[in-house]
Amino acid sequence: MIPLSSLPGANLSPGGPEEVALLLDGIDLAGKSVVDIGSGAGFPGLPIKIVRPALRLTLLEANAKRAAFLERLVQRLSLERVTVVNDRAEEAAHNPEHREAYDLVLARAVAPLPTLVELTLPFLRLGGVLAAPKGSGAPREVREAAAALRACGGHVESIHPLHIPGAETSPTLVIVRKASDTPQRFPRRTGIPAKRPLR
Repeated sequence: MIPLSSLPGANLSPGGPEEVALLLDGIDLAGKSVVDIGSGAGFPGLPIKIVRPALRLTLLEANAKRAAFLERLVQRLSLERVTVVNDRAEEAAHNPEHREAYDLVLARAVAPLPTLVELTLPFLRLGGVLAAPKGSGAPREVREAAAALRACGGHVESIHPLHIPGAETSPTLVIVRKASDTPQRFPRRTGIPAKRPLR
């Protein structure tokens, strides 16, 4: 087993090894399809893949240099059933290969929840889950995301702190369940979900 703490970005919080273990708690990922949006250095997607090798993982990264780094890292770790996609979420979500293709979306430090809901729910199958680590402002973000959740077919299933031993601050994990189809017009074109969140 590769030590999670040895991977690039493992010292980032949220997104370190302890958080990965907490993200996995109670989530059945056997044979499931997972997409890590805005994967960056590969957290939390790659550690989860290492701990649960049976899942199928897509790392979505808009930055070409970071995507190339992820390709090299996946090869170095000899990971199977891992795909790196260099694209923006607004574009990839309209690609039939990715739309409604995943059981779980991971998104760490991507955007405030109103924007994140629009960017991520189109990737989920009905019944799929968005797992979004957030900071202390999670309850406020959830309130502000009400319109986006209605428009995109999701509802907040749970909000709970991730108690990480020794951490000065603990992130909050927001779980959003996809309950109905997301209209084809979402997400809107690149940049609009961030500039004009659904209200």
